[in-house]
Amino acid sequence: MSDLLADLTTLRLGGPARRLVTATSTGELVELVRGADAAGERVLLVGGGSNLVIGDDGWDGVVVLVRSDAVSVDIREGTVAVTADAGVSWDSLVARSVDEGWSGLAAMSGIPGSTGGTPVQNVGAYGSEVADVISSVRVLDRETGGVEDWPAERCAFAFRTSAFKHTDRYVVLSVTFDLLLSDEAPPARYAELARRLEVEIGDTAPSARVREVVLDLRRSKGMVLDDRDPDTWSVGSFFVNMLVDEADVPPGCPHWPTDGRMKLSAAWLIENAGFGKGFGLDRPPGTVAVSTKHTLALTNRGGATTAQLLDLARLIRGGVEARYGLRLFPEAHLIGCAL
Repeated sequence: MSDLLADLTTLRLGGPARRLVTATSTGELVELVRGADAAGERVLLVGGGSNLVIGDDGWDGVVVLVRSDAVSVDIREGTVAVTADAGVSWDSLVARSVDEGWSGLAAMSGIPGSTGGTPVQNVGAYGSEVADVISSVRVLDRETGGVEDWPAERCAFAFRTSAFKHTDRYVVLSVTFDLLLSDEAPPARYAELARRLEVEIGDTAPSARVREVVLDLRRSKGMVLDDRDPDTWSVGSFFVNMLVDEADVPPGCPHWPTDGRMKLSAAWLIENAGFGKGFGLDRPPGTVAVSTKHTLALTNRGGATTAQLLDLARLIRGGVEARYGLRLFPEAHLIGCAL
């Protein structure tokens, strides 16, 4: 097994780890983290590696590869409780939910990474987010060493954030989703998705059709991993779509009411600040660039360094701030580096 973290991240960036271990079950994950904490060893958890920007110097500690993969199913009257270990591939779980007739996840098809990462930043897409369907999260509290079951209310879910996002105190061990037993997806909330489905906002469509359309949409934006396509060698959306007061929405910028404020299109801000699709491809050394398919994705074109990627991110952030007076923040988790 390579000790280069670049081999474990979708950005294909990151220096060496001092030590790598693998947890193939929830019990092993708890044991490995507790042991490292007791020894005073720094811990980095890596699932799918799809939201990590790791510094070129790597990680001076233990990297725990989260590969626990158990899924349990409790069918009730009209609903099903699905509990997935942290290491379960997220898109595999979504695909199974569609095949089994469990309604609630289809609009989040194609999102890379593992299930354990989904509650951390309240993953979502096309009008859905995991907070809509999570009933509880099992966590290891690294301060007490205890394992706790948190109801959704305790997780403090909000737009792309949660009680887990800005702390390493808690390790997500498994997630339980309450889904409907139905072949129909929840009502469409996102205009682009509804249009492609040929339904009105608030109408439903079969989950299988929703998954098909979402995967097509994500592929068109370079947001489905493909070893042959450098546009997908990214962390997906590098910057988060920010929330502002309605009075602060730039003229012409797409925006949507979210959590009592307005969510702005960071992709629009980036493009209209002068950083269009493919920006950077013609700039030496040409190893990092904005995706040619979507301006929210910053990509490693092969042979890049994390330092180069962050230089590009700083250039874009500064350009947007100079043009609109708005400061972009990374959606990705930066490890051993800073923006």
